Amino acid sequence: MGPRIVCLDLDCFFVSVERLLDPSLEGKQVVVGAAPGKRGVVTAVSYEARPLGVRSGMAISEAVRLAPDAVYLPPRHGVYSPYAKRVRTVLERFTPDVQTASIDEFFLDFRGTERLWHRPGDVDADATVLRVVWAMREAIQAEVGLPASAGLGTNRKIAKMASNVAKPAGVFMVGAGEEAAFLAPRPVRSFPGIGPATEARLQEAGVRTLGELLSRSDLRGRRVAESVRRASSGAREEGLGRDRPAFFEHDPKGETVGSISNERTFHADVGDRARVEAQLRALAERVCWRARKRGVRARTITVKVRTSDFHTVQRSRSGEATAGEREVFRVVLELLPRAWVHRRPVRLVGVQLSNFEGPGPQLALPLPSGRASIGTALDAVRARFGYDAVRLGAVGRSRWQGEGSTPGEAAGPPSDGAGVSARRDRRSR
Repeated sequence: MGPRIVCLDLDCFFVSVERLLDPSLEGKQVVVGAAPGKRGVVTAVSYEARPLGVRSGMAISEAVRLAPDAVYLPPRHGVYSPYAKRVRTVLERFTPDVQTASIDEFFLDFRGTERLWHRPGDVDADATVLRVVWAMREAIQAEVGLPASAGLGTNRKIAKMASNVAKPAGVFMVGAGEEAAFLAPRPVRSFPGIGPATEARLQEAGVRTLGELLSRSDLRGRRVAESVRRASSGAREEGLGRDRPAFFEHDPKGETVGSISNERTFHADVGDRARVEAQLRALAERVCWRARKRGVRARTITVKVRTSDFHTVQRSRSGEATAGEREVFRVVLELLPRAWVHRRPVRLVGVQLSNFEGPGPQLALPLPSGRASIGTALDAVRARFGYDAVRLGAVGRSRWQGEGSTPGEAAGPPSDGAGVSARRDRRSR
């Protein structure tokens, strides 16, 4: 079987959508992300700005330094998603097996479609699939107005790397049996899943290319090496995996593997304890809501604090499984002094739930206090009026005496409860 897995990547997706809405941006250096002068990062950058060194994920301040004449636009997430849905509609005309990997990336499986798409003049099945992928790319350009690149391979990782080679607006196929030769000259960082930390460790071991990694017998057994070897052998996957909805947390019902986490970077460094606690309260509320969507409870709660000097500390505690805001936030407040160990302003905070188990037994009615059902009640309101229709109110202060409290601030006893504040939605009037 030849290369039948396709990775289709929408080129500079956010920039491309902005250009559809404002054609005057064509040909200009365009950066979508945080506003200049504000804290934040680059979300997307046009090809015109890339030779200047601007990259996605870069601090916006660095982008402005490198490309001061670029057009800087804020991201408009509610605008982009419909375009991604229109692209998927086009893709599903070519094969029924389509997976959304992100808002601008899709994987497709063309296995079993060769006879359907065969036309006279196709020299073989590979030529048939290659022709159809080109037609698919052109249909997206014509019908949605967005440029796209596509890579074909025998597995997802090869297809993903091939799509990068195809950019911009091209199609590139790695034939069956050509995988090792395709990988050999490429830097280790180009392989999906190899990040900067792994790249640094491999370079310390004298490995800079994927070919060198494949030739090193002393690295056998390492997960990253085995992943590269499997891809280079042309190994095929059973399926494409599950969809990753764009701009939404992925919380499949009943999923007990992994973790649920949310983080927030402040627009400016924060030294006020009350503001830090308020943000942690909102994050605790969010992860509990997501846990109930999954139908799971967490035994481990983790707090993450990153200070203005980029020093990051995480502290965790395990105990009785819960998905309740009151219990989670109480633990968060108790962990915070141990995580905020440096007396510096805070740049980022996060809350994570992990070590899951299934939902607890159904409680008999009537409930003794009403507290056990508060999460269900909150979820019901949100299901009707939106997530922000009801939020947790202020909770009493935590035990900070002698544990790193901000100088000059008094610390009171922790509260046993959490208030609830509701915002009346206009739709409910």
